[in-house]
This record gives sequence, C-alpha cells and structure tokens, in this order.
Amino acid sequence: MTSALQSMNNTDVQKAYRRWAPFYDQTFGKLVDAGVQQTVARANLFSGRLLEVGVGTGLALVHYGPQLSVTGIDLSSEMLVKARDRVNRHGVTNVEALSEMDATAMAFPDCSFDIAAAMYVITVVPNPAGVMHEMARVVKPGGRVLIASHFASTGLTGAIERGLASQASKLGWRPEFPIDSILVSEKLRLVSHKPIRPFGFFSLLEFVRQA
Repeated sequence: MTSALQSMNNTDVQKAYRRWAPFYDQTFGKLVDAGVQQTVARANLFSGRLLEVGVGTGLALVHYGPQLSVTGIDLSSEMLVKARDRVNRHGVTNVEALSEMDATAMAFPDCSFDIAAAMYVITVVPNPAGVMHEMARVVKPGGRVLIASHFASTGLTGAIERGLASQASKLGWRPEFPIDSILVSEKLRLVSHKPIRPFGFFSLLEFVRQA
C-alpha cells in the first residue's frame, strides 16, 4: 500500500463527507444504488441484529426487512443527520440506533450482532484491516459479514486508479484498493464473491464468522 493511501486519516474522511453530505444522495447515491439493493436483499434472508458500518445518509435503512433490528454507525455527523431524517420521514421502526463512531474501535461488546454490512465504505476508512477485525469481533459465530466495494482493476482502468491513488486523502476514498487488504481475519471465511449487477464494477463479498 502506497504512502499516499497510508496518509488517509479520520480527519480526511470527515472533511470529505462534510462536503459530500448535502448532495451525496443525488450523486454517489445513484452510483451505489444497485449495490445497496443487492446487499440488502442478501441481508434480508437473515434475521436478528444487524450492524451497518458506514451507514452514511441511510440509503439502505428503508429497505431492511422487519425481522432485522438495525444499528448504524458512521464517522460523519453530517451524514448521520441525513440518515436520521430519512428514518423519520419514512417512518422506519426497526432502527435501534444511529451513532457517530470509529469503525476500528466500536463501542459494542463481542458477539453483539448476527450480521454486519459495510457498503462502499471499506475503501473510505483509513484502516480497512482494522474495520474487518472489528466486524469479526462484534458478529456472533455463524453470523455473516457483507462487504460491497470496488477492488483494484487491471488494464487501463487499473492504470487510471493507480494514477488517482495519490489523491486519496482529498477524495476521501481509495481509487486503487486490492482485495487482499480485507482478507485479514482468521475469524472470517470468505464464502461468496459475486459481481454486482449490471456492470460488475463493484463486488459483493460474503464472509461467515468462524467459531
């Protein structure tokens, strides 16, 4: 991982999403909608307590089934304001809490959740390995971890991503991101890696939390 990527920190992320918050839904929200829908559809096959890491403006919150009790965390207070407003406007009743929190140091006991989801977040956080370890900690054995993200490309697209890598701290996300960056926890077994329709630029990864 390049020094430019290592230089990303929580302050960079907070500044970036303070800028994006007012129009995130109208811009990036359209880009990630398919992945959000497909990730939530997979989550809805399960029941229990769900943690959404990087809940952002709450795009997914209105789609979770009633059998899921949802907690969302995010580092951006501005994005969380949007999420709370969405919950209120749509009368969502299965959201337990929306809290400002660092995903690498969650204030939850071990094995608190049946499932955790992180959609378009893992390339944003300064310490993606730390986030994966924390999700493994707070999910119960046998539970699921779902990751929707873009991973490093090859060819011309890969060259463009590498060229943009030095701007990661300004963008607030990593254009170049190898999948090995999140295959770090012995507690998580990767059981599925599928392209997100229709274009396959993003992927949905599913892990099972090992005993």
